[in-house]
Amino acid sequence: MKRDTIDVITMGCSKNLVDSEKLIRQLELNGYRVEHDPEDPHGEIAVINTCGFIGDAKEESINTILEFCKAKEEGRLRRVYVMGCLSERYFKELKKEIPQVDKFYGKFNWKGLLSDLGKSFDESRANERTLTTPKHYAYLKISEGCDRHCAYCAIPIITGKHRSRPIEEIISEVEHLVARGVKEFQVIAQELTFYGVDLYGKRCIAQLVDKMSRVKGVRWIRLHYAYPTSFPMDLLTVMRKRKNVCKYLDIALQHINSTVLSNMCRHVDSEQTYQLLRTIREAVPGIHLRTTLMVGFPGEGEEEFQELLEFVRKARFERMGAFAYSEEEGTYAARHFKDEVPDEVKHERLSKLMALQQEISAEIQAGKVGQTFSVVIDRREGDYFVGRTEFDSPEVDPEVLIPVSEGQLRKGCFYEVRITDADDFDLYGSVVRNNS
Repeated sequence: MKRDTIDVITMGCSKNLVDSEKLIRQLELNGYRVEHDPEDPHGEIAVINTCGFIGDAKEESINTILEFCKAKEEGRLRRVYVMGCLSERYFKELKKEIPQVDKFYGKFNWKGLLSDLGKSFDESRANERTLTTPKHYAYLKISEGCDRHCAYCAIPIITGKHRSRPIEEIISEVEHLVARGVKEFQVIAQELTFYGVDLYGKRCIAQLVDKMSRVKGVRWIRLHYAYPTSFPMDLLTVMRKRKNVCKYLDIALQHINSTVLSNMCRHVDSEQTYQLLRTIREAVPGIHLRTTLMVGFPGEGEEEFQELLEFVRKARFERMGAFAYSEEEGTYAARHFKDEVPDEVKHERLSKLMALQQEISAEIQAGKVGQTFSVVIDRREGDYFVGRTEFDSPEVDPEVLIPVSEGQLRKGCFYEVRITDADDFDLYGSVVRNNS
């Protein structure tokens, strides 16, 4: 146990990660040494930033809390604090069920942690962060909360209404991060395409991205978590015209059957979904679309699932993830629908869906052999340097592997890479020239 050392553990999404990075910076400003996601806890204090999205995530968060409580009981650390989405939603229950935790904080009141440590939160440096990512890229959270009330989703219950950050504040953060060496920004929000409505009375994501793209030193901007209903078409114009806005869009569609979509409260139907995809691909040639789909929502029978499979065959998403429906208490679906699809059927459908996507991904990746792409290097791993193209977001998307025999490549630098081979997901390449 190291005195004045704090271990911060982040569960769940990149939005949580940004919160952890802000907390870490404040702890450091108060004299603490902080380690993020250590393999073995060795600080005197542990802070666990939890996720509460679906059943599996909640279970993982609870197991992590219990593991650190055990370490405390064994004398390997002095205090355990818990914050984040799970703590926000189940504050009273967690406090009662896991009394070994010294204190619980919600998603937005974690500033009180500093006060409880006898320290202070520096409001003048509230937007500063200690990056836990490689120094050449960062996640940029542009808003908090969500005004959508999708039937299955507990996020609005946890985070409240959509709250956009002012454009000027975001651009200032981008400039600050660029000055520290960040070249690539993953723009994130619960619903990216709703940005600005609360502050400016209209959707302003296109204006924000355009302003970001004009900041000197910004090499790549990648957009995550768009929503299909009332999609802001002016964003596509910015994506097409600005070279440093990646031809990449993460847009969760969830399903294609109109009845299932209606029951999900998605406010979009099958025909509108197909038309939106056509519009996006026509407006931004070469764009790579990432989506997330759900299987096993109440009312999804075999016919509806077969329609979903056919949708994936037709749409040929370059990137796709999927998950099985998990009933979340307090949501519209929990109140109005019976969770009637057996778990074994859900998982069987999930396996079929992902197997189909693996075939599609393999075909798309094989089609890139012989082409040349700009690749940023993230790390060295064994006999390869590992990088990504503009079509690949960190952690979730395929990577490009370049043999170390190519010579010394620098992390965070960009290279023109000719693709020489492909497997189901990853690409293999050879450096043509340094593009940094």
